[in-house]
Amino acid sequence: MSNLIDNRIEVVLIDDDPHLRQALSQTLDLAGLKILPLAQAQGLAARLERDWPGVVVSDIRMPGMDGLELLAELHGHDPELPVLLITGHGDVPLAVQAMRAGAYDFLEKPFASDALLDSVRRALALRRLVLDNRSLRLALSDRNELSTRLIGQSPSMLRLREQIGALAPTKADVLILGETGAGKEVVARALHDLSNRRNGPFVAINAGALAESVVESELFGHEPGAFTGAQKRRIGKFEFANGGTLFLDEIESMSLDVQVKLLRLLQERVVERLGGNQLIPLDIRIIAATKEDLRQSADQGRFRADLYYRLNVAPLRIPPLRERGEDALMMFQHFADEASERHGLAPHELLPGQRALLLRHRWPGNVRELQNAAERFALGLELALDPTAADGSPAPLSAEPSGNLSEQVENFEKNLIAAELARSHSSLRSVAEALGVPRKTLHDKLRKHGLNFADAAGAHNSAEELD
Repeated sequence: MSNLIDNRIEVVLIDDDPHLRQALSQTLDLAGLKILPLAQAQGLAARLERDWPGVVVSDIRMPGMDGLELLAELHGHDPELPVLLITGHGDVPLAVQAMRAGAYDFLEKPFASDALLDSVRRALALRRLVLDNRSLRLALSDRNELSTRLIGQSPSMLRLREQIGALAPTKADVLILGETGAGKEVVARALHDLSNRRNGPFVAINAGALAESVVESELFGHEPGAFTGAQKRRIGKFEFANGGTLFLDEIESMSLDVQVKLLRLLQERVVERLGGNQLIPLDIRIIAATKEDLRQSADQGRFRADLYYRLNVAPLRIPPLRERGEDALMMFQHFADEASERHGLAPHELLPGQRALLLRHRWPGNVRELQNAAERFALGLELALDPTAADGSPAPLSAEPSGNLSEQVENFEKNLIAAELARSHSSLRSVAEALGVPRKTLHDKLRKHGLNFADAAGAHNSAEELD
């Protein structure tokens, strides 16, 4: 018994008496249940996945492994798996022992068919409830984990976390699109860690950092004598990632020849080492990442169009930090607090002017730039934000600078108030005092700018109800 039991099987029935086994199987089958009858219990636990959705019905007194031993072994793998035990001996102490050991039910032979069916159906209903609860707990855990890895409450980040949560459990290869420093590897690791490959390897490789002369050997491996200097067999990154995930960053930097081999690997799930003639099957998920527009690169002949369309089945776009509004403040505080704790320093508080500066900055280096700025701040140094945009041009004061002086002043005021709201305040009065304005004035400005203290503070009362 080595092959896994199909999840469509609802009842595994074990009894060493072939006549009784056949009779019970017919009873369950006529009731519309999918049955797997077995003559012995040995090896059953190894054939059941932890979340197998069925129930086990087993005789107690059997040669080899008896029903109580089976119960203990099954519950060692999954304590919540319903196990129904049956016996023809009317042994009450044995029944008590079975129930104390965690048996779902105990039936004494001979028993009515309806009694068996009723017990099995109730056990199946309980099993479905248990698995639904597990799924919900796992989903909640995954969401919580994503929130700690991908910080932010902007609509674009909420959407990204939803997309990751939806894609992670699938087998689909993924293409991550994002600017330099946006956190592409963080997203790739999240996809891996939230998938059923989480116990397999996660292999990250930056194609842009590999010399053209070694990229094929690094990715595909080689056999002895494949080229000058290849004295020993080398296992490539794809083979190392077997059973897990390979994260391939800066995929746009790959040569067209390497792209051909990558396309073949994606389509056939096999790899052939350089200098070899053996096709090695792979169970691997590819997560590619790029900072370029691959469609445009394909149109220009710098990237294979067929590879682009093969990778673009499940694209994930990481929004640049300048599009994420107040996420910058939340992330900055998080990284600054982490750095303070790491260096054994007391945390520093951002001044209103500093918070406004963070909100105005375009963050050409994205999250990586923000992390560095937070580290400096935690060490007591100046923010020293780079005043240039990603293309080297001077960065404007806001992500979308427009309008006359009055409009720009309004925008600055909104950013300043939003920055203060992002801090921990117990009341609206506290926010007004920090900003140096009367509470009524602050009320009016909140309405004007569409801001809300209750939402920002996570409070239960509205802004008008708080002092």
